[in-house]
Amino acid sequence: MYQQMIFVNLAVSDLDAAKKFFTELGFTINQQFTDETASAVVVSDTIVLMVMTKEKYAGFTHKTIIDSTTGSEVLLCLSAESREKVDELVEKAIAAGGTETGEKQDHGFMYGRSFDDIDGHTFEITWMDPSVVES
Repeated sequence: MYQQMIFVNLAVSDLDAAKKFFTELGFTINQQFTDETASAVVVSDTIVLMVMTKEKYAGFTHKTIIDSTTGSEVLLCLSAESREKVDELVEKAIAAGGTETGEKQDHGFMYGRSFDDIDGHTFEITWMDPSVVES
C-alpha cells in the first residue's frame, strides 16, 4: 500500500549544527541525500526534514527567506505516543540547544508542548488519547 510522505524543507544557518541538533533528538541522517548544502533528517518512515543552507534553499523559491528567529514561517506538529514521550522529546530539544516556547497544553485527552530548534523553527509535540481519536 502506498504511503504518502512529507518532506519539510527548512533553511538553516549552520548545516552541521542543525544535523547535530536533530540527531540529538534521536532522528537519523540519510547519507544518500546529504551533502555540504543539505541533509535529509529522517523523523519517521513518512516524514523527512530537508535541512538546507540558505543558499541551497533559495534555489527552490523566489520568495525572501525569513529570519525564523523573529518571524514565523510554519508551525510543525509531530504526534507522540504518550505524554511522557512529549516531555522526553521537548527535554531532548532543550538539552540540544533548542528553546521551549509557549506553555504546556493539558486538556486531559490531549497534551502538548512546543520548542524552537536552533534556527527558530517551531515544533509542537502533541499526544492525544487514542480513544478520543477513534470515537
